[in-house]
Amino acid sequence: MLRVAVSKAAKGGRVEPPWFDIKEIMWYVYILRCKDDSLYTGSTTDIPRRLKEHNTGKGGHYTSIRRPVELVYKEIRKDRSCAQTREAQIKRWTTKKKLALVSHNKTLLKELSKSRD
Repeated sequence: MLRVAVSKAAKGGRVEPPWFDIKEIMWYVYILRCKDDSLYTGSTTDIPRRLKEHNTGKGGHYTSIRRPVELVYKEIRKDRSCAQTREAQIKRWTTKKKLALVSHNKTLLKELSKSRD
């Protein structure tokens, strides 16, 4: 959980515990389909902002030369570390396996997980 310090002045000079809880930040792993039908996997806390960055050429070299891109898959992760671990896992997958994930085809996903394809 993210915590933020609050100064005494912000509290009207009262002395209270220096921390308060704010809403937890959600992390997402996402897959984009590029103009050339390739897939791009990334992670972020703000999918609309990140999609806009990708489509304006500010989201990285890979997507900047394959615009426009469209969001085809997303999943929530509890923190940055979990999101980046999952992103790295998906990036190692074949296109066939990523497409099974995107289409929510659990049977094919299981089959592809067993084989080396």
